[in-house]
Amino acid sequence: IRSRDTKPEMIVRSFLHRQGLRFRLHDRSLPGTPDLVLRRHKTVVFVHGCFWHHHGCVNSVWPKTRREFWRAKILGNVRRDRRSAKALRELRWKSIAVWECETERILVLQRKLQSLIGRARGSRLSRRKRISQRLESLQGNSRNRLKLPQR
Repeated sequence: IRSRDTKPEMIVRSFLHRQGLRFRLHDRSLPGTPDLVLRRHKTVVFVHGCFWHHHGCVNSVWPKTRREFWRAKILGNVRRDRRSAKALRELRWKSIAVWECETERILVLQRKLQSLIGRARGSRLSRRKRISQRLESLQGNSRNRLKLPQR
């Protein structure tokens, strides 16, 4: 069973990349080895499978065979997820858990990752503003100001 480069993870990666966000993958130096690490925003994204991390949706059914084994396995995953999220909070990192079923609908995914998308756009705007202010201060003369293209 793969733990990286899964279809839901690839969907989230593609979505965030199209939004202009850049990230690192599977950073082992952080608790829980997050799927995506956005150091600039001090945020990590975990892409959880609904079955393996027991989301509670229609995809997270309890198996009928070997019930004790699966219950211990899945609840162990849930406990580990909570420990990782707590450790990240203590390090002052924000963590976002995206569920497999949320990757099937782009609007749900967009709403889930809205805080990241807003920060990415905000940082681009503030960067553009800083560049504009720097150019103005270098030029000095207000008639010869360089106009930056608007996006």
